Amino acid sequence: MNTKVVLITGALTGIGRATALAFAKEGARLIVSGRRDEAGAKLVGELRELGAEAEYVRADVSIEEDVRNLVAQTIKRFGRIDVAVNNAGTEGKPGPLIDQTVESYTMTFDTNVLGTFLGLKHELKVMIPQRAGTIINVSSTLGQKTAPGASIYAATKHAVEGLTKTAALEAASANVRVNAVAPGPIETGMLDRFTGSAEKKAGLIASVPLKRMGRPEEVAQTILFLASDRAPFITGQILGIDGGKMA
Repeated sequence: MNTKVVLITGALTGIGRATALAFAKEGARLIVSGRRDEAGAKLVGELRELGAEAEYVRADVSIEEDVRNLVAQTIKRFGRIDVAVNNAGTEGKPGPLIDQTVESYTMTFDTNVLGTFLGLKHELKVMIPQRAGTIINVSSTLGQKTAPGASIYAATKHAVEGLTKTAALEAASANVRVNAVAPGPIETGMLDRFTGSAEKKAGLIASVPLKRMGRPEEVAQTILFLASDRAPFITGQILGIDGGKMA
């Protein structure tokens, strides 16, 4: 992994942050992005302390010019992209479908679906001519089986999985692999916001056969595997990381 160039969106917290740290420990060269410059600078400092070459680029993944610039800055700095992790996402505003608004729909889809689409579009424009590369999108178990109060979020993750599979088919002839991970309940700030209370969170944990939450680092290790040379024949797949929840 030590020569690979890795681009991660939504890298400042949760799964994205854990993934950046995991790649840094493997010696990767990193571009991390998000929308909070101070947090971005702090993360880059941590990555460099681990011995990684790393830069932060501010980007809102729902704005095409930001994504285009993010990819261009990666190429300018490192000359190629070997791995892209499209992790930026939002839980939106959980609640009954009849209480949802056009504004909450648009906000959630712009980040989760448009952001993934734009990432794929501009990353593939680099990887297909390279005839090499791998992309990992971040979905959710709610991209396969939904739950009350999760209508819009679940719809976005169903869309992410459709984009993943289509991109994998379109890029296969160029030796570019595209997969997604589908985490179950993971101990992150997003999960706390989504559940909204300790009682609801405990109920969610009870639904997991392993009877615990997953850790961001566990998702990160799965992403590293999919990005590695140990997974050369895996593409177009949605890999669950859910403690048996979807079994």
